[in-house]
Amino acid sequence: QVQLVESGGGLVQTGGSLKISCALYGRNFDFYSMAWFRQAPGKEREFVGVISGSGGSQYYGDSVRGRFAISRDNAKNMVYLQMNSLKPEDTAVYYCAGSQANVGHLIAINYRMEYWGKGTLVTVSS
Repeated sequence: QVQLVESGGGLVQTGGSLKISCALYGRNFDFYSMAWFRQAPGKEREFVGVISGSGGSQYYGDSVRGRFAISRDNAKNMVYLQMNSLKPEDTAVYYCAGSQANVGHLIAINYRMEYWGKGTLVTVSS
């Protein structure tokens, strides 16, 4: 059974940076494409970005491209989301998700992921 646990959320000022983490328990992490999503109060869940199993490919949503970066450490079964130049509209619960599908297939199926964490709250104050 796969378990995803996010950590590192908190309060940050506009223009600041924050790095959140996600740990995967239970399976061979290298085979999993990992993604981040977010959901703000009263809004639909939004795709943030995805990284391939090797870490060699990343894709980002339009609203975060150029500001956010996903990375992973397969030796530690960890994936990270570095968030820079944060804005109040980045305030949301951030979810980590995993899938055994490769990134190309995930794009084709609109990032329908298999496993989800419970989320970590990021609040950006104005």
